[in-house]
Amino acid sequence: MRRRLESNVPEVMYRILEEPIDKDELKGRTDIPLSLEEFMAEVKESKIDAKSFAIRLRDMVTFMEQRTRTAKIQEYLYRHVASSSIPKQLHCLDLKLANEHSINAAARLQLPSPELVPALVDNSYFHFVLASDNVLAASVVATSLVRNSLRPQKVVLHIITDRKTYYPMQAWFSLHPLLPAIIEVKALHHFDWFTKGKVPVLEAMEKDQRVRSKFRGGSSAIVANNTEKPYVIAAKLQALSPKYNSIMNHIRINLPEMFPSLSKVVFLDDDIVVQTDLSPLWDIDMNGKVNGAVETCAGEDKFVMSKRLKSYLNFSHPLIAQKFDPNECAWAYGMNIFDLEAWRKTNISLTYHYWVEENLKTDLSLWQLGTLPPGLIAFHGHVHVIDPFWHMLGLGYQDNTSFYDAESAGVIHFNGRAKPWLEIAFPQLRPLWAKYVNFSDKFVKSCHIKAS
Repeated sequence: MRRRLESNVPEVMYRILEEPIDKDELKGRTDIPLSLEEFMAEVKESKIDAKSFAIRLRDMVTFMEQRTRTAKIQEYLYRHVASSSIPKQLHCLDLKLANEHSINAAARLQLPSPELVPALVDNSYFHFVLASDNVLAASVVATSLVRNSLRPQKVVLHIITDRKTYYPMQAWFSLHPLLPAIIEVKALHHFDWFTKGKVPVLEAMEKDQRVRSKFRGGSSAIVANNTEKPYVIAAKLQALSPKYNSIMNHIRINLPEMFPSLSKVVFLDDDIVVQTDLSPLWDIDMNGKVNGAVETCAGEDKFVMSKRLKSYLNFSHPLIAQKFDPNECAWAYGMNIFDLEAWRKTNISLTYHYWVEENLKTDLSLWQLGTLPPGLIAFHGHVHVIDPFWHMLGLGYQDNTSFYDAESAGVIHFNGRAKPWLEIAFPQLRPLWAKYVNFSDKFVKSCHIKAS
């Protein structure tokens, strides 16, 4: 690098400051200044030469960078643990509801009641699908959906859960009916297609878990890496999140098989809150498209709403680079309109499974996280863009979302680590979720689930 002729800085200072320093060289040192003020006071007292000045400055800057990096990594690790662990209050709720199911006939009611079963396949109703293994989260989605509906008697909510959560989920909605809406609770093993043979998404999940554990090495190995930048470590910790190995996160790709009689459904994630009547979604002309979704490339928030395909897919891999445009807009999962009739005329599901397999074959080199990347590929060319009002994202990522803006959206999505049922939730946004929890309910109260 050429120096400006007019510079009065001795060349030795440039040389010293540009010299690499071994990461272990500063270990155990107690003589390094811990602030600029301390450094300047030392310089004034000792009147050191330029070379010594540069060495001390380099040591201090490097030491502070190392401390900052360590602090950031610890923060990411704590957040990973806090977001990945199931709070004991939710464990308590599941156990109490499972016990209630075993001793109380009212907690074992058929859902829905026999006379309402025909509505489950009646396309004149508004059909919503929620896949969740979290009873409290599911209750908020259901309550907010029904409470804000202008025609709740036309709402059918199909709740899909896993085997272990089925009894608690059934008990909750048996004891907390949301009449006149119709609630169905089914476990995956209750679906015919699930028991008749191989389920590609389950096979892919098993392979993904094996590859990911080998690829990642666990949280200890990730945090111990001294060469990677903190944001890379944060991404790798996020890859260990249980949700990426949860069937509840993958099941939406099988909706046409799961609901063969339905023509259109709205799929809801369990970390959303409905704040308006959603029946107008059935009036949207999808123009033959399969997936009605909000685009995520039109906002100033680079963390949530400035996402393009290059944000999710690895365009350095030829399989990706040859087929897709890196600058094409991404879109959001979480509140999606699915035209199942149009879907059945496509090969979307086969495409999804093909690319999931390709990613596994390449040791997760096409993408690393979640179900959105294969979704972006599988639904490519099949997405109808809907108004952002219907789906506001990012309430679990950053704390600069204003309460007013969030309150004004039709559906808000706590995607990100800071789920509203966790202690790390952003306190100014959590009330938008907590307003749909009855904290005086005997099960909620006995498990010490509190508003804040």
